[in-house]
Amino acid sequence: MIIANPIYDVVFKYLLDDIEIARELLSTILGEDIVSLDVKPQETATEHVEKQVSIMRFDFKAVIKTPTGEVKKVLIELQKAKQVFDTMRFRRYLGDNYRKEDYVLSDIGIMEKRPLPIVTIYFLGFPLDNMTNAVIKINREYRDVITQEVIEERENFVELLTHDSYLIQIRQLKGSSKTKLERILQVFSPEFQTKDPHQLDFVGDVNEPLVKRMVDRLGRAIASEDIRNIMDVEDEIDRTFAREMGKLTSIIAAKDKTLGAKDKTIKAKDKTIKAKDKALEAKDKALETARQNAEIERQKVEELQRQIEELKNQLKK
Repeated sequence: MIIANPIYDVVFKYLLDDIEIARELLSTILGEDIVSLDVKPQETATEHVEKQVSIMRFDFKAVIKTPTGEVKKVLIELQKAKQVFDTMRFRRYLGDNYRKEDYVLSDIGIMEKRPLPIVTIYFLGFPLDNMTNAVIKINREYRDVITQEVIEERENFVELLTHDSYLIQIRQLKGSSKTKLERILQVFSPEFQTKDPHQLDFVGDVNEPLVKRMVDRLGRAIASEDIRNIMDVEDEIDRTFAREMGKLTSIIAAKDKTLGAKDKTIKAKDKTIKAKDKALEAKDKALETARQNAEIERQKVEELQRQIEELKNQLKK
């Protein structure tokens, strides 16, 4: 089935604007039952050195029911980026969410405004340098440093100051799909790319109900002329980004070459200076030896003069 490629921001946003798809997708990624989900999608485009880099950002407020029956409210921050860039942007968005508060029910049954625990999910359209895993969870662990015992209890103070993270490398979503999460994320897999980058020819498992809903919605997206036009704009932005990155790479390479030549010159000068220093040290050593020899000769002359004087005094007697 031909579907729109969800790596595009406009398609990704269109997909997650379906709140039920977003709820089930996030539930599957987190491995927890999200009872309800509220979302206010916010897209942020940042200009940097004459090129545009786009980050798709969603802030979800989720009510989660844990396996023990506990109900908790958390903030889920989802970000998607196609290109590598300064991670400070990710950190800045995360910092914004750490300052946000929402109404929660206190232990005594009173609604109070408090900060929410945060979970972050990153969809990456670029590969990480040292990891080839498709889905990675960075999981917090409470541990007694003295005894190395894992602490099972959770403390609200700690939960509000730390967070779990999930990394999804879209380019690594290949191969067989054994788990429900793998089957669902196959919708993003580059395995189904066609000659048209706007489209995927999806032949994954549509027996999974969520996959079926996602594929149907992405099928409607590729049929939309407005969405296709916006995808064309994203392509132009990406080409501009690639050109500017190419120019920047060339400038850096040229500067590295110049610096390399300067380093060679400096090393040659250092070698010459070291040789001169060595020659000066040899001269200083030779002068010191000559001085010591001269001192020894002077002492010998003085001793001879003393002996002559003693002989003269004896002759006079």
